[in-house]
Amino acid sequence: MEPPFPGMDPYLERPSLWPDVHNSLIYAIREQLQQQISPRYKAVIAPYVSFEALEILPTHHTIVPNVGILERGDRDSSANIAVIAPAPLAMTVEMQVATRLARLEIRVPSDDTLVTVIELLSPANKRSGAEGADAYERKRQELFHSQVHLLEIDVLRHGHRLRLTQRLPDNPYFILLSRANNRPYIDVWPLSLHQPITPVPVPLQYPDPDVSLDLSAALHQIYRSARYDLQVDYRTDPPPPALSPDDAAWLDAHLRERGLRT
Repeated sequence: MEPPFPGMDPYLERPSLWPDVHNSLIYAIREQLQQQISPRYKAVIAPYVSFEALEILPTHHTIVPNVGILERGDRDSSANIAVIAPAPLAMTVEMQVATRLARLEIRVPSDDTLVTVIELLSPANKRSGAEGADAYERKRQELFHSQVHLLEIDVLRHGHRLRLTQRLPDNPYFILLSRANNRPYIDVWPLSLHQPITPVPVPLQYPDPDVSLDLSAALHQIYRSARYDLQVDYRTDPPPPALSPDDAAWLDAHLRERGLRT
């Protein structure tokens, strides 16, 4: 099936699906950029481990008591079995699971000089706390004090937004570019559900010109190759947080028009 959204598909944000989406998108971006930057540069995938809160779906099963207490004697032993009653409620807890993810680095092959970092944000980067958003911000600051360009792709609605001195608009997704020679200024592309994602520049070393990243094309490529249509039920709401009223109304009408809702 063809991707139903012009840009990011909010259903791909589902926690159990996101690690596969994340890694597939990193590889697709590398493939797209490598054709433009080789042989002067190389696009390198830098893996890392992140602890993500994955979706654990409950299962339904019959509980059979497996403990009995028997009393010795001549009496009917069946009258002396203490039956352990099952708990009246079965609930779930949030489990943070070690997940293998990756970022993309553009380097000079001759001496391995790091030129540009491309970060595709994960839920761990946007989670509150010292090991989440705070840790990612420290990594950002290290890059801000270097000669390395930083391109950040945030196609997750949940969690903390990237820290800027001004408030970001109420769009669901963003791309941010911090050029090493233009700090503290950052270029920001607010993204919507309604429109394709405009190709954005990926800077290289001066005086080489920027190359182009077409994120919509990369998203559509992985949607087809991974057959995400077989893993998504468009009759349901996308994962939280809730869309704005305007976006929710547009999404419903759009999916009905494409025959994915009745």
